[in-house]
Amino acid sequence: MGGALLKGWSRNAQLELSGLDMDLERLEQLSRDTGLIIRDSVAELVGNCEYILLCVKPQQMREVLELVALDIQKHQCLISIAAGIKRDTIGKWSGHTCPVVRVMPNTPALVGAGVFALCYDDRKLSPEQKESIQELFTQLGEVHVLKETYFDAFTALEATGPAYVFYFMESMVEAGVAVGFTRKQSREMVVSLLEGSAKMARESEQSAAVLREMVTSPAGTSSAAMRVLYRNAVRSSFIEAVVAAEKRSQELGAE
Repeated sequence: MGGALLKGWSRNAQLELSGLDMDLERLEQLSRDTGLIIRDSVAELVGNCEYILLCVKPQQMREVLELVALDIQKHQCLISIAAGIKRDTIGKWSGHTCPVVRVMPNTPALVGAGVFALCYDDRKLSPEQKESIQELFTQLGEVHVLKETYFDAFTALEATGPAYVFYFMESMVEAGVAVGFTRKQSREMVVSLLEGSAKMARESEQSAAVLREMVTSPAGTSSAAMRVLYRNAVRSSFIEAVVAAEKRSQELGAE
């Protein structure tokens, strides 16, 4: 996810991007791809950045923040994309020195079509910081400013969402192969199907249910397909999947 954000921001010549990662090979590749300045230590990185973006696993967050806490200054800002880890916890582990912003992204940020939740609940945030952060993420997609209480739900629906979509896409491609298309043909058609359907939903004032009904004529092919999906409780499975993802996000915050 950090790589996706970097690649998106690398198109903005006004930004100076610095980074540090344990995976040196990955870091060097990112530097070649994005112009990222590689820093040799956390102290050097923090000393050269106004905004410190924390793109680490939730299980690694405390260790990283305790290192950052040694050098962070009150005029800086910490931005975390870690699922589940609460803003107050990030502040505690970093010494409550500077404001903390939680961001929940998704991977389409890589192509400038991400969906982001931003949490501005920290009272230490200045109007200038809020504006700068908003501009940063608006460059990469659609931004929703939410209270932190909604972050587990947003994580389940939007941050995890591309996995659901690609799972559906994968299934549709296999269905295309099953009815006789080549895998290449099937993939191209399914991608176009999803693009067109999303565009139609975006531009229509009708609900998804009404748009589906427009395709589903009585005793037709869509009706036959819908009966199979209803019988196998596909809708319920998707709802259960999102609820399970929300629960896991809550668990990550408690670990």
